[in-house]
Formats: sequence, C-alpha cells, structure tokens
Amino acid sequence: MLKPEDNERLVRVGPGTPAGELFRRYWQPALLSTEAPENDGAPVRVRLLGEDLIAFRDTTGRVGLVDAYCPHRRAPMFFGRNEECGLRCVYHGWKFDVNGDCVDMPSEPAGTPLQAKVKIKSYPTFEKGGIVWAYLGPRDKMPEPPDFEWLRAPETHRYVSKTHEHCNYLQGLEGGLDTAHVSFLHRNNMQDKNWLGAKDGAPQIDVEMTDYGYYYVSTRRSGPDSRYVRVYQYIMPFQQIRSNVLGYAGKRPEIPKYDGHLWVPIDDQNTNIYNFMYSYTPDIPLTREFALKYEKASGRGEDDLIPGTFKLKRNLSNDYMIDREEQKNRTFTGITGVNTQDMALQEGMGPIVDRSKEFLGTSDRAIVAMRRLLLEATQQVARGETPKGADPAKHCNARAYDDIINGDQPWQSAFAESLKAKY
Repeated sequence: MLKPEDNERLVRVGPGTPAGELFRRYWQPALLSTEAPENDGAPVRVRLLGEDLIAFRDTTGRVGLVDAYCPHRRAPMFFGRNEECGLRCVYHGWKFDVNGDCVDMPSEPAGTPLQAKVKIKSYPTFEKGGIVWAYLGPRDKMPEPPDFEWLRAPETHRYVSKTHEHCNYLQGLEGGLDTAHVSFLHRNNMQDKNWLGAKDGAPQIDVEMTDYGYYYVSTRRSGPDSRYVRVYQYIMPFQQIRSNVLGYAGKRPEIPKYDGHLWVPIDDQNTNIYNFMYSYTPDIPLTREFALKYEKASGRGEDDLIPGTFKLKRNLSNDYMIDREEQKNRTFTGITGVNTQDMALQEGMGPIVDRSKEFLGTSDRAIVAMRRLLLEATQQVARGETPKGADPAKHCNARAYDDIINGDQPWQSAFAESLKAKY
C-alpha cells in the first residue's frame, strides 16, 4: 500500500505538483498526427497535464501547441483562423506563430512596440511515429526527442491509435504492468484448458532495474518440463512494451508483433492512452488489415468508439454492456474486448484510488517497483536532477520478447538475440 501523502504525490499532475513537474521533463504524446491532418487545417483542442492547449498545423506542416486562450483578452483560440504560418484570434485579429511570437496585431497602430512584447504560451513539438510529441518542461532541461524502437519502425510495420480513459493515469499504468491479471480478467474461453494463461495463474515475477526504468519477467509453468517466459519493458514515466510473438494463445500469430501503451495524463482524473504495435521483424510488414482486426479484438476498433471521440461505447455509464449469461458460460468477465475489460476494472475503481487501503502480494512486484521509481524521480526533479528515461540513448534499444523455454535453459541466453533491437 501507499501512504496517503505518497499517493497524492503520484496522482496529481497539474503545474507545480511533484508528478506534474516530473512528467514535464519528458517528451510525451499530445495528439495523433491524424488529428491535424492538413496544413492550415482546423485547430485541435488538447488538454495535457491539466493545461488547456490548442494544436494547429501551419502552412509549412509544422505543428504548434499553444495556450488555449489569447493573451490579449483571453478569447478562445480554438475558433482562430489557421492561415499563412500562424493562428489568428478572431476577436481582434492578433496572430501567433508556432513559436508563440505575435506576428500581426492589426487592432493596434502600425509599428506598435507592444507586438514585440506579446507572446502566447507555446511548447516545442516533435512529430514521429504518427504522433505529435510535446515538451512542457523548462527549456534548459529539454532532452533529445524520444527514440523508441517502435518509432523507428517504418510506417508499413507500425500502427498507432488512441483511447480515452476516465480515471487517473496511474490506474491504467498499474494495469499494464500487472501480468497476473491476464489469467483471470482476459480469460475469454473458459473451456480452453491449453491456453497458456490458464495453465498457471500465479506467475513468478522478477524485476531488473535499468537506466530507463526496468524490465520485468513473468514465468509461468506451461508443461512438465517447460516454462512460458515473457519479458516486458517499463520505460519511465508511463510506457509499457510487451511482446506478442507467441502470446497467451500458445501459437505464433500470422504477424508476430510487439505492442504497448503510454498512459498520458490529461488531468488528475482523465487519461489518453496511446496504443502502438509494430512488427517483430523488418521482414514482415504489419498490415493494416491485421492491425484493425487486433484493435477490434481489443475492443477499441472504429465501431467501438463514440463517433467523433476516443471514448468507448462500452463504458461505465452502461456497465460496459456486461453479459452475465456469457460470464456464466463462456468468458470470465462477460465483457467484450481485452482493453474494455481493463477499463472496466480501472475506471470502476473510481477516478483516483486510495492506495492506503490495498493489500499487495508477490504478483505486485512490478507495480511496487514502478511506484518507488516514480516517487524517487519526483525527488530527483525537485533537486534539479535528470530523471531516468528522459535520455533517449538509454531507452532506444529496449524491446520485449516472449516464448516457451524447454528444460532449464536460462531465459537470458534463450532470448539473447531476440531482445536486440532490429530497427
């Protein structure tokens, strides 16, 4: 469990909070590239770490991320005109470029010195992997842009999506780092006794610290002389990478892949989840058909979202459309979609969990380790130090893997080549 003051330290993400200041030391997703698809297109509302912002793609294709309100009279910039390399407030015509500089002030006398003094708050952006990344921290502490392996995979080998979760980011992150729940929450065929997750519901969890966070290993019995071993990655502050080369299905899929999530705080009680997947090997592209099929199985396909939003149709307001008859006879939960099952439990806890009421076990080792790392990192940032995971040189080659190991061969030697980055 966590002391109430430690829980507060981790869950509050606004400006000036310990966790908020920590997260501002990392580049993080602000929006999908597809949300701002065209130059001089419509501005996009963005809420990130408790701040209301506006994103716009200018005439040259650069993406600006600025304050949601004009510095003149605080008019909403969402209604602004995106034109000729700047976003113009429609109240009095003041125009700002992606750097936040005022490039036109038509309501004031020509040559006014006021124009040089006025800026709109703006944040640096970086676009890669189908995502617009933003840095909201102090400029003198800004690290190099992220260089995860999945960002280096070509577009033909990668897929990204986004979903909204109505709860604190930490609940989602903890769910992602918890591998034991898969044997129960995601058991979608109660009759399948050969499913790897059903063979051993109490995996051994081992955590190994790294310069970017840690990797953790779950080991399950899969036969009289075999083990199912899965190596996950936790990259600070809120990214998980896992392998589906074999997966809990027990057979290799058509396209072996890695996937994962970033649980990006919108504010204290809402989270944007950026979902990614990429092909395990450069030899096999990740087809869009395969990606969309996987998204649908996860419960976040296009038809699963409320139109015009990233919110699920199956949600807390309708109990995720749980089917109690199906729960009795076929699946463990009666809820359709693996990620929908996750959200039902995470959102169902309430917007912010009181972790002082928990009782943790051995299967929670990875969660305990993550909390300690984040708490330590908030102290590091308070001292002016650089937190783990901010330097892309430390995380650029991190990858996951899973497979069955026969006999007593150590997973380290069995997986040695597979854990080396291929992109």
